[in-house]
Amino acid sequence: MTKIYKMQSVITCPECGFKKEETMPEDSCQFFYECGNCKEILKPKNGDCCVYCSYGSVSCPSIQKTKHCCD
Repeated sequence: MTKIYKMQSVITCPECGFKKEETMPEDSCQFFYECGNCKEILKPKNGDCCVYCSYGSVSCPSIQKTKHCCD
């Protein structure tokens, strides 16, 4: 049985609260993200591998697949 991974995640800016649905990269982690509203550059929180794990509604595909970052 093939597991289906979620590729869409809603990123919420911690500065202004702006939310936007984005398609996550399947084969890499995204370390920086610019808020479409306030232009704040988001970086992962300590212990997280990417901006989706820190600010997204869904963890990145690497975490979904293996529970490890960017394997």
